[in-house]
Amino acid sequence: MRFYLTTPIYYVNSTPHIGHAYTTAIGDMLVRYHQQRGEETFFLTGVDEHATKVWRVAQEQGLEPQEYADRIAVPWREVPKRINANIDFFIRTSDEGHKAFVREFLQRIYDNGDVYEDVYAGLYCVGCEAFKTEEELTPDGLCPDHLVAPEWIEEKNYFFRLSAYQEKLLAIYDERPEFVRPDFRYNEARSFIAGGLRDFSISRAGQPWGIPLPWDESQVAYVWADALVNYISALTYARPGEDLRDTFWPAAHHLLAKDILRFHCVYWPAMLLSAGYELPQDLFVHGYLLLDERKISKSLGNIVEPLELIDIYGSDAVRYWMARAISFGQDGSASVDGIQERYDNELANDLGNLLSRTTAMVARYRDGATRRVDVEPALDLDALGADVSARLERYDVTGALDAIWVGVRALNQYVTVEAPWQLAKDEANAARLDAVLYNLVDGLTGLAVALAPFLPDAAPRILAAVGQGDDLSWERIRNGVAADAAGIAAAEPLFPRIELPATAGT
Repeated sequence: MRFYLTTPIYYVNSTPHIGHAYTTAIGDMLVRYHQQRGEETFFLTGVDEHATKVWRVAQEQGLEPQEYADRIAVPWREVPKRINANIDFFIRTSDEGHKAFVREFLQRIYDNGDVYEDVYAGLYCVGCEAFKTEEELTPDGLCPDHLVAPEWIEEKNYFFRLSAYQEKLLAIYDERPEFVRPDFRYNEARSFIAGGLRDFSISRAGQPWGIPLPWDESQVAYVWADALVNYISALTYARPGEDLRDTFWPAAHHLLAKDILRFHCVYWPAMLLSAGYELPQDLFVHGYLLLDERKISKSLGNIVEPLELIDIYGSDAVRYWMARAISFGQDGSASVDGIQERYDNELANDLGNLLSRTTAMVARYRDGATRRVDVEPALDLDALGADVSARLERYDVTGALDAIWVGVRALNQYVTVEAPWQLAKDEANAARLDAVLYNLVDGLTGLAVALAPFLPDAAPRILAAVGQGDDLSWERIRNGVAADAAGIAAAEPLFPRIELPATAGT
């Protein structure tokens, strides 16, 4: 009954874009669902400040790295708030609590005999903060993600004996077929392990920005040996005076994009084993949010600012667009025009008009009152709740929302078929009209609860509008849940018409 979810911690070499908001928003949807199930949850996000590219950006701006990080962390903190993600802790890798824990964690690996000193010579992509083989580059010798040539680095480093954990990792993968999801990402990670693991550097020499190694302070921890540890370090100081490791580790679930699969699905489990920690429950690897078929990236210049979209459409609409337009787990092509289309056709018309029509008819035909009637329901809410729950348990966020929308449209169709305005013309149809209006209120109640993870602002407003309180417990997605109600009035538009600025979408 505990659910600990993490996003990757994001590089602060520039301001956040819609791809970062995407992962955080999806994570919040999953956490809210588990809260509705009555589980104890913890939601972690934050920023990775010790990367080489962060250090270089600070130098370019004439700032000390810490001063730069303190400034740029401000807009990053705004993203969860603006996207209405209810996080429990925002971690910065420059936090003293994190730095102390990383040194302790790496010392455990060192004491276990899994660290040795050697010389590294090879190609390094600063954008990826990763060493590259020639096979991983384009025919022109460029990083396929950042379209820049990696740098040649040759320096004496400390290495982690990743190769010693190959068989252990393969055994874990075989014992836990859902350790990495979706299946094709599991196969990708396992194939990488089976292909032979090479030891990797866990330190950098000649770079002052980072966490000094506890056994050799002339070197700092390589960014991934620092950043990955945040998933446990945060639990040791997120709540002053409390250590949450016994509560939430290993009840951990990691969300990450496919470009950092190797670090999370191979390096991180091996480091945990070496340091004596249990492995997380699972890792879900999602695809890229694409714009015009290109990965959204600052370095590629095809940026969409998340806060600008939220200013226009509101957080619920942006969250809905993210979850619905792009199948979570796959690459998907995003269009800013698509937000407007879904806002108008689905949120305003399908859902908003359904609420407006229902409340207006209850107010007009029954003086704002409905009563429980034992009749054939308009929707099979019991089946819907089970279906949506099963999908969210396996991270099928898009499929869950699609299933809910089938219900929204079915309830609209029910209005059309039953035509309450026609029933109201003949007193002989009074019982049928009562049943139809109750079914609409009952259906909207169940749908509102199911929509709460996705539309945290709109869902409670739907419940209030149909006189059904504020209880969002998942168990309320069932037929006959709506109680007798009074005082229902025609609802204000749930998603009012938006007049776009002249420059929007350009």
